[in-house]
Amino acid sequence: MLLKHTPVEIKERKALTVNPAKTCQPIGAMYAALGIHGCLPHSHGSQGCCAYHRSALTRHYKEPIMASTSSFTEGSSVFGGQANLIQAVDNIFTIYNPDIIAVHTTCLSETIGDDVNQICQKARDDGKVPEGKYLIHTNTPSYVGSHITGFANMTKSMVKYFSESTGEEINQVNVISGWVEPSDMREIKRIAKDMGVKIVLFPDTSDVLDAPQTGKHVFYPKGGVTVPELKSAGDSKFTLALGRFTSEAAAKELENKCGVKYTSLDLPIGISATDRFIAALSKAAGVKVPDIISAERGRLVDIITDMQQYFYNKKVALFGDPDHLIPLTEFLVALDMRPVHIVSGTPGKEFEKRIREILGDTVPDANVKNGATADMLLLHQWIKNEPVDLLLGNTYGKYIARDEDIPFVRMGFPILDRIGHSYFPITGYTGAMRMLEKILGVLMDRQDRDSLEESFELVM
Repeated sequence: MLLKHTPVEIKERKALTVNPAKTCQPIGAMYAALGIHGCLPHSHGSQGCCAYHRSALTRHYKEPIMASTSSFTEGSSVFGGQANLIQAVDNIFTIYNPDIIAVHTTCLSETIGDDVNQICQKARDDGKVPEGKYLIHTNTPSYVGSHITGFANMTKSMVKYFSESTGEEINQVNVISGWVEPSDMREIKRIAKDMGVKIVLFPDTSDVLDAPQTGKHVFYPKGGVTVPELKSAGDSKFTLALGRFTSEAAAKELENKCGVKYTSLDLPIGISATDRFIAALSKAAGVKVPDIISAERGRLVDIITDMQQYFYNKKVALFGDPDHLIPLTEFLVALDMRPVHIVSGTPGKEFEKRIREILGDTVPDANVKNGATADMLLLHQWIKNEPVDLLLGNTYGKYIARDEDIPFVRMGFPILDRIGHSYFPITGYTGAMRMLEKILGVLMDRQDRDSLEESFELVM
């Protein structure tokens, strides 16, 4: 395999990325838009761009991803895509009849300088948007940021276009979900329900990208946050933004526009981050934490106590999205594991600082990097110089895991060669239990595989 030629010697790179640990902005914008009920994402660019973005999401979620495109040709690339987009809006509402078209840009439309805000307004002025329908947009140039940036931009646009303040506060809490699986969004809603808290969760891809098989194709599944819910977010008591990289921009926009105060939290992955989420939701809603939630935490602690010897001092390499890696690193440290190599392709100054604070004196010499040159090649080189006992990340880590013979647990986006991620959560206490089971499974499988004949025991 080609990765066997990865050099051990690490050289500083400023303008070269090899196997990036990220993908492009429009994929994130498309995923966020699918979290609105009755929404059709629209890619303002070429057919090839839209096909790639749909394919990336389809392969991860094993669901047909619906999206439209402006279908740029050479003429559009030279003279601009205004005519294409206005014609597309007219066609889409006439033929597919969505409630909302959510437009995101691509490299091509951004490079030629299309003013999408102006084009969308012209479409409205020209009567291309029917009464009671909506046309929203966000800018997502693929050559900066990552899929996480695109998700954040589209989520911010939801607030910009829909949130309203009537001056009368509603007894509900906004929860901005961040980029998590449909199963995680369902779990967050389940936790809120068990606590007796009414929430507006957005985006919400549950019952959209994990809809049941009924034998009939439904173009717009029943899931997703509704327009009335998004409008009511401006009258909510408080906002919890889960994941600073994906959700804080939308929370700030909502505070500036409607005066709804917010706090930014880590995604509730692992025990401590979930504790903070439960405490914040309890405080924001003015409710007590019920026994059913406390019992879930107790079962999680019981698993950790019973199996701690298998986690102790194991070295871990992990890569993926910053909002996942921060609480995940914290969870691994709590398990007495040693995260020694951490990589994220998404840029952002706060990432390394937060990771270093979590590692503290536990792993002071860990390799931590994010941004354009924090790629899979660098991670592989780090592992060659300091081997690890476990690798955590998306499907692309399987090549490193195979080359270096490392136990591997798939987490994050994309996961192309396994199922379950869109149906079983990793958030909350229940999700943490699932993560423990997956990690323990690969570590104990390795122990069984490598043990001598005389040490091969039925009970480990």
